[in-house]
Amino acid sequence: MITTEIKQTTISKPTSLSGVGLHTGQEVKLTFMPAKSNNGYTFTRVDLDGNPIIEANINFVTTTQRGTVLEKNGVTIQTCEHVLAALVGLEIDNVNIELNASEPPIMDGSSKFFVEALESAGKVDLEQFRKEYVVKNVISYKDEKSGSEITIIPSDHYEVTTMVDFGTKILGTQNATLNKIEDFKNEISNSRTFSFLHEIEMLLNEGLIKGGDLNNAIVYVDKELSKPTMEKLKIAFNKNDIKVKSNGILDNLTLHHPNEAARHKLLDVIGDLALAGVRLRGKVIANKPGHYVNTKFAKKLSDIIKIEKKNNVPNVDLNSDPIMDTNRIMEVLPHRPPFLFVDKIYELTSSNVVGVKNVTINETFFQGHFPGFPVMPGVLIVEAMAQIGGILVLNTFENPEDYLTFFAKIDKVKFKNKVFPGDTIIFKCTLISPIRRGICHMQGYAYANGKLCAEAELIAQITKVK
Repeated sequence: MITTEIKQTTISKPTSLSGVGLHTGQEVKLTFMPAKSNNGYTFTRVDLDGNPIIEANINFVTTTQRGTVLEKNGVTIQTCEHVLAALVGLEIDNVNIELNASEPPIMDGSSKFFVEALESAGKVDLEQFRKEYVVKNVISYKDEKSGSEITIIPSDHYEVTTMVDFGTKILGTQNATLNKIEDFKNEISNSRTFSFLHEIEMLLNEGLIKGGDLNNAIVYVDKELSKPTMEKLKIAFNKNDIKVKSNGILDNLTLHHPNEAARHKLLDVIGDLALAGVRLRGKVIANKPGHYVNTKFAKKLSDIIKIEKKNNVPNVDLNSDPIMDTNRIMEVLPHRPPFLFVDKIYELTSSNVVGVKNVTINETFFQGHFPGFPVMPGVLIVEAMAQIGGILVLNTFENPEDYLTFFAKIDKVKFKNKVFPGDTIIFKCTLISPIRRGICHMQGYAYANGKLCAEAELIAQITKVK
């Protein structure tokens, strides 16, 4: 996981659209609402007491039979993938989605109308920076029963390729590729959901497609259209006549793309993988994707990200020459031994710093903490973390010796593992938001022996003293 130098985004004002839920047939109003940094994507059921909120989180997925369904404390959100795909495709990081029913409107079966609504609201930057999960190793998930498989490999940006093959002549084998997420609107967003005639018959018989019509789903006719089936379709779609076009789909619908089915599957992949809860930097290759395999892969990704976040030790070559040694550090920091807890700086950008502290038995605090069992005090680990962060902050000034940084707040402090004499602590501090009015807000981590030993959010006040 990295913190980029790109600010998080939300929409500038609320925007709404209304329609019918595909499976429920209910009239529903959806409103996109601006949200704060790190909110991510959340759904609010405004039709229920207390307006319960459901986060777009992979751990809340309960079923994927007819779309991806979320459930939290008995409250559900159905078919969330098209809405989420629109948000990811427009690179909007934080939005709350208000619904007065369990299912977003199906609209035309694509993300097109959600994209248009979001664009009408406009996009604005927030204070905090965007985080991305950078794929460094190949990650795969395969469903042995269906043969569906999804893999993500390293890439400089987020890209997706889908390959679909349903074993039918009418659809054949199709591929689709999105090389840049910026192209989502023009190349993918208007690709509509599709189904086969035998599936439509089953859904109609089970009463599971109450909001369908010939304008929100491509129906591929993979079997002979009998008279009883034709009569059911007329009633369900409110049409006086039903015909099969020469390309094998039901009439009153023209394909937007020859490979629209593959493009819609790509849209679904983007929407479902949004449930992993973080921006991705890697290339996704999906063979015969579906909501089941998509969400299983998203869960695997989420679990890997959590593990790596806990053990995300910066890759530092301790034998290489540092950017700053102790002498250079003392030109920036006012601290001096025995209260200087930074030995070297190995990485320094406008928003990120990595440095080390070599812990020796000669440290004065070991005399009393504790005799017979020397352990570095947690408060001094946080102090060292703050000193590393101070280098990040003061380095932005031409004359850093003219400024001091003072703690204003320490929040969300957690100690995970002990630090002993002989350990080398690797610290990483990252700006959570840009420095403004002399206030610096940072996220700090401390690692020892390949494990996270402490973390904290630090807020400091920058004061000019000369």
